[in-house]
Amino acid sequence: MAGTKGKQTVRDMVLSMAVIGAVVASIYVFIPHDEKKDPTRTVDYRVELITARRAAPYPVAAPVGLPGTWRPTSVSYRGQDEDAWHLGFLDPDDEYVAVEQSSGPVERFVRTVSQQATKTERTQQVGAESWQRWEGPKYDALVRAEKGVTTVVTGTASHERLVKMAAALEEKKS
Repeated sequence: MAGTKGKQTVRDMVLSMAVIGAVVASIYVFIPHDEKKDPTRTVDYRVELITARRAAPYPVAAPVGLPGTWRPTSVSYRGQDEDAWHLGFLDPDDEYVAVEQSSGPVERFVRTVSQQATKTERTQQVGAESWQRWEGPKYDALVRAEKGVTTVVTGTASHERLVKMAAALEEKKS
């Protein structure tokens, strides 16, 4: 009798595992799931923008008039970190574009947010503003340094998309 009791326990465990596997398989098959859906989460940055515009010592930049194909994906304002403003987007081609601003040292800030891009001799006229072009192994950037604030448009997107973002920027102070 002692020998059969151990075999029943193993057999019962195997049967239990088979039942659990069948339940899991049926849940997977019958519960709808969209494997083609884009997993990128968009954010509503309005509250953070209002907060940053009140707290920052400079006019905070955010795009106005971009089509809905530009999806905001990240936002932050860090007052304790040289008043750093960040607003990240995916452009219509799913390339990354970010607006970065800070009241800190220009060179260090730009190198950090542009993933080690370096300054070129070229400039880009966007509206009435002249932007310095930076190029890097991962990100390129457009940089505008003014008294008290550095504004950077950077990312993996094409130069044309960076220019489009720079052109859409509206700077305000609340």
